Amino acid sequence: MAIHLTKESKVLVQGMTGSQGMRHTRRMLAAGTNVVGGVNPRKAGQTVDFDGQTVPVFGSVADGMRSTGADVTVVFVPPAFAKAAVIEAADAGIPLAVVITEGIPVHDTVAFTAYARRNGTRIIGPNCPGLITPGQSNAGIIPADITKPGPVGLVSKSGTLTYQLMYELRDIGFSTCVGIGGDPVVGTSHIDCLAAFQDDPDTELVVLIGEIGGDAEERAAAYIRDHVTKPVVGYIAGFTAPEGRTMGHAGAIVSGSTGTARAKQEALEAAGVRVGRTPTETARLVLDILHAD
Repeated sequence: MAIHLTKESKVLVQGMTGSQGMRHTRRMLAAGTNVVGGVNPRKAGQTVDFDGQTVPVFGSVADGMRSTGADVTVVFVPPAFAKAAVIEAADAGIPLAVVITEGIPVHDTVAFTAYARRNGTRIIGPNCPGLITPGQSNAGIIPADITKPGPVGLVSKSGTLTYQLMYELRDIGFSTCVGIGGDPVVGTSHIDCLAAFQDDPDTELVVLIGEIGGDAEERAAAYIRDHVTKPVVGYIAGFTAPEGRTMGHAGAIVSGSTGTARAKQEALEAAGVRVGRTPTETARLVLDILHAD
C-alpha cells in the first residue's frame, strides 16, 4: 500500500520539454514511474525520446488526460507561470498536482491552492521535492535509489532532510515519502499526510520532519494526540537558527517566541511523539520503536 501515489498512477509532466523537466522525467522513468505524457502547448503532437522510451507531448493537461487516463501531474514550470499551470490542471480535474517550482509568490500559491481544493485537486508543494512510493512510483525529484519499500511513512517540509532520513533508514524502507514543501502556504499539510498514513495498513510508523516558522507542527501535534494511534517520530530543523532571519525556506523564520524549534519539540513530545535532535538520532528512535515491536 501507499498514500497518494502507486504503481498504477499515470503521470503527466507540465514543462517536460524544459531543461529541468527533461532531466527529472528521465529520472522518474528510470525509477519505474509510468510517465504517460508531457504538456507544452507549443510542442503538442511531438514526442520525446528518453533512453528508448518515447513520451508524447500534449497541448494541455485536459488533452493528456483524455488520451492517457493520467491522474497525476508534476509541474516543472517557472514561477511566473506556475499559477496558470496549476489552474489548468485543476480545470482538467486531475486528482493530484505535484508542484516542484520554488519562488512562487505567496499570493499566487494562496489563489491556486484554494482553486484546486474547490475543484477536487490535491496539491503537493509548491517548492517541494515531490513524493515517492519506493518500488512503485516517483513523482518529482527525490532520488529513487537511496531506500526501498518498507513500513515507515515520511512527511517532511525539507527536501534535503527527506533524502537524509530515507538514507539513514534505507535498511528498513518506506511506504511513501512526501515532501510537502517549506513555503508559508502549501497544498498538503503534515496533518493531511498523518491522516493518510494512519489509514494505510502497511505504514507501521510515521516520521514527521518540521522546521522553524509557523505553527504547522504544533497543529500536527494536536492532531496526533487526538487521532493517530501509530507511533510517530519527529525531527525539527533549526534549533540554532538566529531570531528574525529566514533560513532557506520562505516559511522558516522565527519571530519572538513564535515558531521556535523548542516550542515545536515540546508540543510534539506532549502528544507522545519522540523527537530527535539530529537526523541520525531520529533514525535511531525509529529503529528502537520498530525493534521493540
